[in-house]
Amino acid sequence: MPLALLALAIGAFGIGTTEFVIMGVLPQVAGDFGVSIPTAGWLVTGYALGVVIGAPVLTALGTRVSRKKMLLFLMALFVVGNALSAIAPSFGVMLIGRVVASLAHGAFFGIGSVVAAGLVAPERKASAISLMFMGLTVANIVGVPLGTYVGQAAGWRVTFAIVSALGVIGFLGVARLVPEEGRPETSNVRAEFAAFKNVQVWLAMAMTVLGYGGVFAAITYITPMMTEVAGYTEAAVTWLLVLFGIGMFLGNLLGGRFADRRLMPMLLVTLGALSLTLLAFTATAHDKVLAAITLTLIGALGFATVPPLQKWVLDQAAAAPTLASAANIGAFNLGNALAAWLGGTVISAGLGWTAPNWVGALLSASALVLALVAASLDRRTRAAAKATAITTSSAGVPGAAPAPVAAGRR
Repeated sequence: MPLALLALAIGAFGIGTTEFVIMGVLPQVAGDFGVSIPTAGWLVTGYALGVVIGAPVLTALGTRVSRKKMLLFLMALFVVGNALSAIAPSFGVMLIGRVVASLAHGAFFGIGSVVAAGLVAPERKASAISLMFMGLTVANIVGVPLGTYVGQAAGWRVTFAIVSALGVIGFLGVARLVPEEGRPETSNVRAEFAAFKNVQVWLAMAMTVLGYGGVFAAITYITPMMTEVAGYTEAAVTWLLVLFGIGMFLGNLLGGRFADRRLMPMLLVTLGALSLTLLAFTATAHDKVLAAITLTLIGALGFATVPPLQKWVLDQAAAAPTLASAANIGAFNLGNALAAWLGGTVISAGLGWTAPNWVGALLSASALVLALVAASLDRRTRAAAKATAITTSSAGVPGAAPAPVAAGRR
């Protein structure tokens, strides 16, 4: 593994910790600021919306500087935002701190995906992307549970101070290990926006919004769900988050490996299984053992979609992939924001703590429908290209029989 991928994984570890640790300390934050848990859920929604905005805006602004310099700037922004959250005197200030930190998220993963994919051979791109995202999944095994434990034992402010320190380590890792590439070859913003003329890029982002959004519908309110419904103690939530993180870690590795071989079949299977698992969680959440197993499966199936979707976008926007890559990371968090809001809405409506699970199942099922549409369009495009190649070959050699063309595999 190139050391640059390790540096990107370090940055991803810090970002993954701050993104998910809020779920583990949400009741403490709500209690300290005197707001309801659904209101505190805006710390999740606000972060996600910040990613949606920051991903395309900061990536577009950074097209005229080297990717390494942009990554360093993003990690510095991340440090400032988490430090502000740690010292926030009010809920509003903490929300601002979350948004500031989130602005770095989408652009970091978007630019980092391009850097990671460029470090390896073409047939290893999805695996390289998954290695970068490994930092985020490891954060859910180590960083998030540890942050949750610290938040419950010493206060959530200490948790965010530690997260800010993780950002400093990430900054140093990028500065030391990521090579200086110079300014990107495609520094024209218009060229980057041209990638969005491809309907497959939009379909991929829509799948991202709905597919992983289904996971966030359930995981945002996992602490009250597990304590009020499953009967776990608050301290046990730490270990449940470890299980969720282990699932994410395994799903990320499998998603990257199989996406390099059969991308679309992998995506269809995982989205279908995720929908069914989220639906089952409405029932299994009432049993401690079944709830733990289901939570692990949700982590695995949810994150198994990440490398395939990110590689799909890179493939479809191959000429100028940086902005499209970052926009797809923003799409993940648009789905997170939508799911967190919908989950809070059904809870506030009195439908119970498990209601976000069936909301998530509907979101992921919708992503599956879009994946089927994308697969159909891809087959048509390839068939048309094959027919054109045969016609061109026949026209170039009068009387020649069309040469067989091997069908591409997705």
